[in-house]
Amino acid sequence: MKQGLHPETYRPVAFKDMSNEDTFITRSTINAKESIEIGGVTYPLVKIEISNTSHPFFTGKHKLVDTAGRVDKFKSRYGDRTKK
Repeated sequence: MKQGLHPETYRPVAFKDMSNEDTFITRSTINAKESIEIGGVTYPLVKIEISNTSHPFFTGKHKLVDTAGRVDKFKSRYGDRTKK
């Protein structure tokens, strides 16, 4: 195997799910601009949009898309062109 291929700067990093405010700590090499204090220890903070605690696949909560509402919105905006 090639030497020096993988980074050696792994450190604990806090990831915060912005949709439900859940925070978890894991090791990463990602650069972070913010920090957060958890249990008296300061960690680099990375904000993410979705994680396993908020993703519909893992939670079992699916959001239904209102396609009928989209059609009604289109008709109200541009009018019903089938009527003369």
